[in-house]
Amino acid sequence: MIRLRRQLIACSALACAVTPAIAQISFTSAVTLALKNSPKVKTAQADVDKARATMEELRDAYIPNVVGASSIGPPSYGFPLGQPSIYNLNSQSLVYSSPQRDYIRAAKASLEASALSLKDVRESVAEDTAITYLALNRDLQRQAVLHEQQGFADHLVAIVQDRLAAGQDTSIDLTSARLTAAQIHLARLRMDDDAIADQAHLARLLGLPAQGLGTSISSVPPIVTVNPGDLPSSTAPTINPAVASAYALADSKREIAFAENRYIMRPQITLDAQYSRFAKFNNLQDYYFRFQQNNAAIGIQITLPFFDAARKAKARGADADAAHALHDADSIRDQFLDIRLKAQHAASELAVRAEIATLDQQIAQQNLDALLVQLNTGNGNSATAQMTPKDEQTSRIAERERFLAVLNANFELQQAQISLMRQSGDLEDWLSAVFQAQPVPPAKH
Repeated sequence: MIRLRRQLIACSALACAVTPAIAQISFTSAVTLALKNSPKVKTAQADVDKARATMEELRDAYIPNVVGASSIGPPSYGFPLGQPSIYNLNSQSLVYSSPQRDYIRAAKASLEASALSLKDVRESVAEDTAITYLALNRDLQRQAVLHEQQGFADHLVAIVQDRLAAGQDTSIDLTSARLTAAQIHLARLRMDDDAIADQAHLARLLGLPAQGLGTSISSVPPIVTVNPGDLPSSTAPTINPAVASAYALADSKREIAFAENRYIMRPQITLDAQYSRFAKFNNLQDYYFRFQQNNAAIGIQITLPFFDAARKAKARGADADAAHALHDADSIRDQFLDIRLKAQHAASELAVRAEIATLDQQIAQQNLDALLVQLNTGNGNSATAQMTPKDEQTSRIAERERFLAVLNANFELQQAQISLMRQSGDLEDWLSAVFQAQPVPPAKH
C-alpha cells in the first residue's frame, strides 16, 4: 500500500511537470475583453452611429448650407455666354416641411432601436462569455477529477490481477475492472475534447490565443438566484432590449409611413440666397447699360404637390413596411415570452437536480469514509465480510463519479440562472455589481 501511494505521488508530480503553463484570466477580465473585442458589439455600435448621423442629417436640413463656386476663364469673344462670375456663393435651407418632422421622429425611433439592439448584443456576448467561462472552469475541474478517477481505476485493475493470481477473483472481475478503467479513459478523452472546444471558443471571444488559456476558480462570482415568482407574468410589459428594439423599429416604420401619406397637399418652404461677383474680362459691361460687379438675391420658394401617383404607391409600400415591422415585433415578443417561461421552469428543476446530486455525492463520501475506517480498524464482526482494498478503490471511483455529477449539475444550474437573468433584465445589473466588487486584474501566467 505504501509503495503504491509513492507511485501515485510520483505520477502526479510527473503530470504536473509536463503540464504547460496556464494563463489564468479572471471572470471580470474575460467579460470585459469580450465586450471590447466582439465584432458583434462593434457592428451594433456602428449601427447606432449611423442612426445618429441619419437623425442629425434630417435635423440639419433646417440649417442653411453654403456652397461656393468659381468660373474664371480667358476673355470671351462677342456677346458673353453664361454667367461670367469670378465667384459665387449659394445658400439653401428648409424652412417648413410637414413630412420632415415625421422623418425626424422616425430617425429618433430608429436611433432608439439601434441603441436597444446594441444593449441586447452586449448582453448576448456577456452571457456567452460568462457561460463559456463557467464551462471551461467546469472542464478543468472535471479533468482533475477524472485524472484521480483514472488512478483509482488503474489501481483497481492491479488489485484484481493480484487477487486473480491468488484465486480470490475470477477473470470476469478482471474484465469488469478493465472495462471500468477503459470507460474512464474514454470519458477523459471526451472531456479533453470539450475543454479544447470551450477553450478555443473563449479565446475567440476574448481575442487571445487559446493555448494555455485557463480560468480562475476564485474569481467566479456567486450567481444571483432569480425567483421565478418575482418575474413579470406573460401579459406584463417586458423590458427585454431585443423586444423593445423591435417595437422601436416598428415605431420608426410607422412614422415613415405617416410622413409618406402626408406628402400630397402639404406645402414645403425653402429659403434660397445667392451672391455673385461678376468679372469684367468677359466684356459684360459693354453689353449691359447698368452693369455692377456685386449681385445678390434672396427669396423663399413654396412647393405644393397636388398629384403624384408614384408617391402614393410609395406611401402604400411604407404602410406595408410598418405593418410588417409591427407583426415582427409581436412575433419576437411571443418567442421571448415562451423562452422565458421555459427558462423559469428549467431553473427550478435544475436547482433541485443540483441539490440531489450534492446529497448523492455526500452519501458516497460518507460511505467511503466508513469503509476507510473499517479497513484501518476492522468492523469487529467476524460474521460479516471484511472490507478489502478492492472495495476501497471501487468506492473511490463511485465517489468521484458522484462528484462529476455535482459539477455537471451545478454548471447546468449556473447556465440556466445566467440565461434567466438575461430574460428577466437583471444580467446587466449583476455584471455591474460584479465589476464593482471585483476590479479587472491582469491575466496571471
